[in-house]
Amino acid sequence: MAAPRPSPPTLQPRTVTCPGCGGPSRYASDNPYRPFCSARCKGVDLGAWASEQFRVPVDATPDPDAPPADPNPTR
Repeated sequence: MAAPRPSPPTLQPRTVTCPGCGGPSRYASDNPYRPFCSARCKGVDLGAWASEQFRVPVDATPDPDAPPADPNPTR
């Protein structure tokens, strides 16, 4: 007969820094706004993305000597 398994320890939810306001935020499944602390912080972040405040920098000047990109690279 196998020995009884010990019960797993109760995991406490982690507290992370809210990316919106910098305050503490519970990173747990019962926080519908995670990793944000509130609906406001989540909405502000969404608005920043929608208004293109977050961008990936690219070189906008194409190389004139480069061949055009192949629209069907699998062909």
